[in-house]
Amino acid sequence: MSHEYEQLRKKQQVVKYIKRLLWCAVGAASGIGLALWFVGIPSSPFLLASLGGSTIFLFGLTHTAAAQPRALFGGHLGCALIGLLCYHAFGDALWVYVLATVLSLMYMLATRTVHPPAGANPLIMINQHAGFFSLLLPVGLGIMILALVAIVWTRILPVMNHYPVEWFKESPAYDNWDGWINTTENFTPGVNTFERR
Repeated sequence: MSHEYEQLRKKQQVVKYIKRLLWCAVGAASGIGLALWFVGIPSSPFLLASLGGSTIFLFGLTHTAAAQPRALFGGHLGCALIGLLCYHAFGDALWVYVLATVLSLMYMLATRTVHPPAGANPLIMINQHAGFFSLLLPVGLGIMILALVAIVWTRILPVMNHYPVEWFKESPAYDNWDGWINTTENFTPGVNTFERR
C-alpha cells in the first residue's frame, strides 16, 4: 500500500512540475512576445537581445533579487546609458567595448542593481551605434512591457506569489558580491592573514 501511495505522490509531483513549467512558458511567451511586438523587432532586433535574458529572470526566477524592478530597470537603463556615453565619447574601438562593460559592472555593483542580462546592453549600444532615444525605445519600453506582463501573470493563478516581491530589493543584497570570502582583513606587515567573521 505504501509503495502505491509513493508512486501516486511522485506522479502528482511530476504533474505539478509540468504544470508549473507550462505556466512559466506561457508567461515568458506572453512577455517577450508583447515586448517584441510593441517595440517592433524588424526595426531593432539586436537591441532587444538582452530582453531574452530578462525574460528568463522574470518568468523563471521571478523572486530573485536580480528580477526585481530595482535591478531590472536600474540595470538595463544604467548599462545602456553607459554604452551610449562611451560610444558617443570614444567611438567603437575594442577598448571602448571593454571600458563600457567594466563601467557597467562597477555601476551595477555600486548601485546594487545587478541584472545580468543588462550587462549586454553597453556592447549592443556600441555595436549598433545607437542614439540616446534607444534608452526609451526599445530598452525602456521593452523592460516596461516585460515587467507589466510579469505583474499580471503572477496574479492570474491564486497559488502564485505576486511579482514584484520587493520594488527596491537590492541586487546583490550584501557587500561581498558573491566573489569574495566573507572576511575581515587583519593585515600585519610581512604577514598577510585573514580571519573569518
